Amino acid sequence: MISLIFRQLIRAEDQGMAGTYIDINAKDGSGQFKGYLATPETGSGPGILLLQEIFGINWHIRDVADNYAEEGYTVLAPDLFWRMEPGVELGYSEEEFQKAFGFYQEFNIAKAIEDMQAATSALQSHEACKGKVGAVGFCLGGKLSYLAAAHCGIDAAVCYYGVAIEEDLDLKDQITCPVVMHFAELDQFVPAEAREQITEAFSGRSEVEIYTYAGTDHAFNTPGRDSYHKPSAMMAHSRSMACFRRALGPHCNL
Repeated sequence: MISLIFRQLIRAEDQGMAGTYIDINAKDGSGQFKGYLATPETGSGPGILLLQEIFGINWHIRDVADNYAEEGYTVLAPDLFWRMEPGVELGYSEEEFQKAFGFYQEFNIAKAIEDMQAATSALQSHEACKGKVGAVGFCLGGKLSYLAAAHCGIDAAVCYYGVAIEEDLDLKDQITCPVVMHFAELDQFVPAEAREQITEAFSGRSEVEIYTYAGTDHAFNTPGRDSYHKPSAMMAHSRSMACFRRALGPHCNL
C-alpha cells in the first residue's frame, strides 16, 4: 500500500511538470521571458498558445498544457507577468488571491499583446510545432485569447470565462477565426449584462460559439477550487476540442 501511494505521488509530481521551460525573445528588445512548453508523445503537433489566469504559470496551467499535449498538441504557456515579476506561481488562498489581483491591476495589456505575438512566433518556429496554431485561456487568459484572435494571426481561439471581453468588442471584425467562449451563469466577474453584449456583438457569426453553463461560477474548470464543476468542465473541454480538431487538427482516422 505504501509503495502504491508513493507511485501515485510520483505520478502527480510528474504531471505537474511534464514539460520544460523555454526562452522567448521580447519584441521590444527588453529581454527574454519564459514559457512552459509541453509536447505530444509523437514529438510534434499543431500548436496551442495557453494563456494564464492571474495566478501565473501555476500547477493548473501546467496541467492544462500537459493535457492538451496528450491530445496531440504542442502547447506553449508564456509567462505574461514577467515584466512585473518573472516566475509568478500562485495558489488559490485568500492571501494569494489578493497578490494575484494586484498583478492584474498593474497588468499592461498593450505589452501583453506584444508578448503574445512574440510567444506565437516562438511557438510557430519551434521544431515540435507542425501546422496551425490556436489559443486557449482562462479568466484574464480568456480575454487574452480573444485578443490573440484579433492580433496574433491564430487559427482558432477558446476563451474560458474571459473577463472584460465586452470592453473590446470593437475588435470583432478583426476576428475571422473560429472562436468558442465558455461562461459561467453565476460569474460576478462576467455578469449577465456582459455576456449579453458579447452575444449580441457576435450574433449571426456561425464561427463564434458562445456557451453559458447553468449553476456554475467563475473558474468552474479548476480542480480543487470550490467553484470547480466537473460536468461543465468536461462539456466545455469537449466543445473546445471539437473546435481545435476542426480548425487545427490533428485529424485522427478512427
